[in-house]
Amino acid sequence: MEYIVLDLEWNQCPYGKDKENKKLPFEIIEIGAVKLNSKRECVDKFSMLVKPTVYREFHYYTKNMLHLSMQDLKNQESFPVVMEKFLNWCGEDYIFCTWGSSDLMELQRNMEYHDMKPLAEAPFKYYDIQKIYTMLFEDDKKVRRSLEYAVDRFDILKTAAFHRAKEDAVYTGRIMQYIRLDDMEHHYSIDTYHRPKNKKSEVYALFDNYSKYISREFASKEEAMADREVASSRCCLCGKNARKKIRWFSGNGKIYLCQAYCEHHGFIRGKVRMKKTDSGRFYVIKTLKLVSEEEAQMIRDKQNEVRKRRREKRKNMGTQF
Repeated sequence: MEYIVLDLEWNQCPYGKDKENKKLPFEIIEIGAVKLNSKRECVDKFSMLVKPTVYREFHYYTKNMLHLSMQDLKNQESFPVVMEKFLNWCGEDYIFCTWGSSDLMELQRNMEYHDMKPLAEAPFKYYDIQKIYTMLFEDDKKVRRSLEYAVDRFDILKTAAFHRAKEDAVYTGRIMQYIRLDDMEHHYSIDTYHRPKNKKSEVYALFDNYSKYISREFASKEEAMADREVASSRCCLCGKNARKKIRWFSGNGKIYLCQAYCEHHGFIRGKVRMKKTDSGRFYVIKTLKLVSEEEAQMIRDKQNEVRKRRREKRKNMGTQF
C-alpha cells in the first residue's frame, strides 16, 4: 500500500458569503500530492492548477495567500479533467494523508458538484497528520498547529514557500517520517462526507482507550438520541454495557454528554457530536472513552452548570410576564 499525501488550494466567493454558491462555497484551484511507498519514501509527485468555473475572481484572502492571478488559471484544465488525472496517478492500493480534515471534505464536495463518481459510498479511513502530530507531540490535545509550526518543530529544511499545494504536501510527507507507523495506525481518522446509508453499514471503530461510532442519518436530533445504539454506553475495553451515572444531556443541542461506569474498567465519558447534513437530516459521531475520576467529576460539574443556566433562563422568562 502507498500513501497519497494530499493538499489543496481553493478560492471562495469574492463578494461575500451571502452571494456564494451554496453547493460549492470553496472551489478547488490547485491539487498537489506526493506518493510515498511503504517505507514512506517519496516515489512521485503530482501538481496541477485548475481552471475555475464558479468564482472567476479571487477572494482577497486567496489572492494574498497564494500569489496567483486568474491569468495563471485561465488556460488550465477543468476540475473533472484534473481530478481524473489525479485519481489515475494515485493508482489502486493507497490511503490518503492530509494536514487537517478539510481537504478531503472539499475534494468530495467539488467532485459532487461536478457530478463525478464519489471517492467512496461510505465513510473511509485516512490519516490526519495534523491530528496525529497533536496527539503525539503536543501537551494540549485540543490544539491544532499550523504546518509551518510542525516543520519548525522538527527543524525540517524549508526549501519552498508554504501555501502551495505540492509544496505543502511535500512538507507533510516529511513530517510523517517522524511518526512511527504504529502510532499512525492507532490514531487514524474516518472521513464522513458520505454517511452510513443504513443500520447495517454504521461504523464501529475501537482504539486504545476509546471507541467511535458513526450512525446512519435521522430525521431529527430527538429521533437520533432516542435510538438504542446512539444512547448505549458500552465499555470500549470489554464491550459490556456500562451503568449510566449521568444520562445524556446537552447545553447547546450540538454536543451531548453522559457518564457511565464499568465495574471492571471504571468511569466512561460518552460524547455525541450531532452533525447536520446539507439536506437537513442528522447523524451522530459518538465516542466512549475511559476517564479518571477527576474527569468524571468534570462531567457532573458540566451537568450542574447546564441545569443552572436553564433555571436562570426559566426565571428570567417568568419575570417578563
